[in-house]
Order: sequence, then C-alpha cells, then structure tokens
Amino acid sequence: MESVASAIQRLSDLAAAPHISRLSAAFDAAGFELALVGGPVRDAFLGRQLTDLDFTTNALPDEILTLVKPISDTHWDIGRAFGTIGARIEGHTVEITTYRSDAYDGETRKPAVEFGDTLEGDLVRRDFTVNAMAVRLPEQVLVDPSGGMEDLVARRLATPGAPETSFGDDPLRMMRAARFASQLGFTVAEPTAAAMRALADRISIVSVERVSDELGKLLRSAAPRAGLQLLVDTGIAAIVLPELPALRLEIDEHHHHKDVYEHSLTVLDQAIELEESRHPGSSPDLVLRLAALMHDIGKPATKRTEPGGVVTFHHHDVVGAKLAKKRLKELRYDNETVADVSRLIELHLRFFGYTDGAWTDSAVRRYVRDAGPLLERLHILTRADVTTRNRRKADRLAFAYDDLEDRIAALGEEEELAAIRPDLDGEQIMAILDLKPGREVGEAYRFLLELRLEEGPLGTDAATERLRAWWAERV
Repeated sequence: MESVASAIQRLSDLAAAPHISRLSAAFDAAGFELALVGGPVRDAFLGRQLTDLDFTTNALPDEILTLVKPISDTHWDIGRAFGTIGARIEGHTVEITTYRSDAYDGETRKPAVEFGDTLEGDLVRRDFTVNAMAVRLPEQVLVDPSGGMEDLVARRLATPGAPETSFGDDPLRMMRAARFASQLGFTVAEPTAAAMRALADRISIVSVERVSDELGKLLRSAAPRAGLQLLVDTGIAAIVLPELPALRLEIDEHHHHKDVYEHSLTVLDQAIELEESRHPGSSPDLVLRLAALMHDIGKPATKRTEPGGVVTFHHHDVVGAKLAKKRLKELRYDNETVADVSRLIELHLRFFGYTDGAWTDSAVRRYVRDAGPLLERLHILTRADVTTRNRRKADRLAFAYDDLEDRIAALGEEEELAAIRPDLDGEQIMAILDLKPGREVGEAYRFLLELRLEEGPLGTDAATERLRAWWAERV
C-alpha cells in the first residue's frame, strides 16, 4: 500500500490534470459540487494504476450535460436514466453521475432510481467501504463516512452498512466481493462473509448476463483462486457454477485419487502463470481460464471404484465437455466461447497417450488438426494439468511435451500443419472422378484427408493415382 502522503500526491496530481481541472472548474463556477469517487481514490492508496475515472455531483443529468458540452470533444447520455453522463475531455474519458439514493423492491436487483442531495448519502449506498471514499474537487478534501481508509489499511472488505441490507438490496454485490478479494488481495470481514452465506440463494434473482459478466471479471483477475474459494465456501458457486463445488469429491482413506477441487484450482493457477510467461502483456484469456477451471467437471459423474479400491474416471473428458457446454450456454456465454471451452476440455487428455510411446507423424498431425486454432491454448492447458508432487514424474511429462511441441514445430515448417488440407480440392476431385456436387465428393475428400494425415503431402499426381484406385475399389 502507498504511503498516505504519496497517495495524496497522486490524487493531487490527478486533480491538477488539465481535463480534470477544467471539469472541476466548470462545476465550481456553476455552483455545483463535484467529487472523484470510488475505485480511483481506493487505487491511489493501493498504488494501482488509476483508470476509469468516475465523478459524482449534486447536478442533475440535464445540468451535467449543459456543463460538459462546452468543454468536451464529445459526450453521450446512454446512462442518463440512471443519472450518468459520459464525456471525452482533451482525449480522456470521464463519467459523471448525479448523487443517488436508490430504493430496492426486494424482488429484483433493479433499483428504483432516486437522486440524492449529499455526497455522504451517495457514498453510504455503495458496495464496500473501500469503494465509498471520495475526494471533493477542486478543494481536494477526502470524504470517508464509512471508515474505508481503516479497511483499506487492514486490506479488508466490508459493507458501509449492515451487509444483510446491502446484499439484500443488490445480491450481485456478493459476487463483487469475491472479485475484489481476488483483484485486491483483500480478506472479507466475517460479518460480510456470514451475510453471503445466509443470502447466497438471493443471487438467483440477478440476471444471468450480470452473473456471467461478474464471473468473467473474476476469472480475468491476476489471481482468481481466492474469489472462487469464497464463492464455493459461501454457497454462491452452488447456484451460479454448481460443477465447481461438486469437484470436492470425498477422498478415500487410502488416497486412491487426488483432491479434484484443489487440483482444478491449481491447474487454473498454473495456466495463468503459463499464459503470462508465454504471452507477456496479452489480455487475460477467458476461454483458457474457463477450460482450466472446468477441465475435470466430468469426474463426479464418471467416478468408479474398481476392485482393489482403485478410483477411475473413464471418459470424464467427453462427459466434462458436454457438461461445460450446457453450463456455459445457461450462463449465456457467446457460442464461440462455449464451443472453444468444451473442445479444450474434450481434448485435454490427448497428450497423455504420448508418454506411453512415440507417436507417429500421422498422430502428431491429427493432434494439431483436432486442436485447430486452439492448439496454443491446448499446449498451456495440458502443461498446467500436471500438478503431481513427484518431481521425476513432473519432469518426465514436461520433457515429453517439450518433445511434442518440437515435433509439431518441425512438421509445421515442413508441411504447414496449421492448414492441413488434402492434396486435391473438391473441384479437382469432381473433375478426376467425373462427379457432380454431392455425398460422394465429400467421401472422396475425407479419404484424401485421412491419406494426408497418415502419410503427409503426396503431391497432385500421387494423390490423383490413389484417388482413382480408391474409387475403382469402391465402385
């Protein structure tokens, strides 16, 4: 955490920035209050990057528009019904919202929008005390009516008022608690956690889109494990992602199988580490992270205890892929995300056959063909799936996958594996066999593709000869 003096200096420098000083001067001259609020104030004290600047004011939306129009490059009022006006001032995006004092009906998370008249009243209705601090502008006075600074120092999440009231008003705040626990590395105050456990079922009144959006934000954080554990421990995950707590299979006394829940969290941790090391500076990969978290969700349904007490999970990859597709569709993720996550889960065990003996070139080609554009994600997921504490076994698997990647690279240079096609296209097949478009052309295409996978590039002449021979035998 930054020193108070350093944080104050950061906020002072921010307030002096041309676009903010112009904004605060305009509101001050018109006799309105203006304050920087929420995340930027919190992050100044945490030493985090200051982005997404939010302001609050006692001016009404129409009055905000009147003030920002002369000083902005552009402005928008898409959030006008909720009191929010956006603007771009000297290349910087800002949002200004009228003080709120919303009332909730207790049946949905949508409030009846009511505007307030004091900054303090606006702050105490916010989600957590560390987000309920503001800096009045232009005078640069810190306003902290709920003890947010004390909680910030303690690295603690607590609600400004009674957590039962806060979460009862807006149950999505319980998932936000999990996200902030991960993003900020904070613990959740016990009364707040107790309210989450007591009100977990209230999350069901929140729209699916908001739930999946919040889950995605959590998974995109640098270290989502703590937030996911909080969702499981409070019972919220049992409602929004029941496959996750279901992984807490009872471990038999002889430990014939590992803790699948802890294993899955570790795979997620390791996938994030690999993602960051292999692609530094890239945006968090939600598809990869969902696949890592859910790769073993087929195990509960496929668990069997064999003679001798050995526990097996045959075909959990196929079952897990189907379960993931069903869950992600229910969470209303887009079709591409659903398809990619389920495909990665279906493929995640393929590599482990490689350690049983050297693969032929055709097997390597099939591995690449089946992964398609997901190959790099499959590389990361497969490596992350090794969580054994046996160093020799872990090294053996790592060396084997190094070898597989080397072979893929070598074959790729020779054969352009990423774009494997038969040596003849559909038009050529129809010309050679004197066919019209139809089922038989598709069968011929698949024959040539299998040939390509098994033997590599044949060339046009050899492929034509093999095609004619296949057709002659078929007829």
